[in-house]
Amino acid sequence: MNMSLAEFLFTIAGLTVITVVTRSFFFLSERELVLPGWVKRGLRYAPLAALAAVVVPEILMSQGRLVAEPWFDARFHAAIAATAYYFWRRSILGTIVVGMAVLLPLRLGLGW
Repeated sequence: MNMSLAEFLFTIAGLTVITVVTRSFFFLSERELVLPGWVKRGLRYAPLAALAAVVVPEILMSQGRLVAEPWFDARFHAAIAATAYYFWRRSILGTIVVGMAVLLPLRLGLGW
């Protein structure tokens, strides 16, 4: 389906307006919006929840289906090694290096 130039420009303009309004919502108010304590406590876990929502399906699923035997999947072993390294050293860069150092040989060498 091809879009005309007018439809394309209208779509870009609409998305721009929606983005500006939603991102500036807190700035448009004349008074300060105070979040309740329970919301502030819940927001502390938002980054971890977002990371888990992205990483866990990538490790445990392939082509939209749950991996039947994760122990024969290179991603599973790389995630375990990277997690163990992180809890041992608390280094993000080292975690990435260890994960890739496990993933690449299993993928390229064993064809997992």
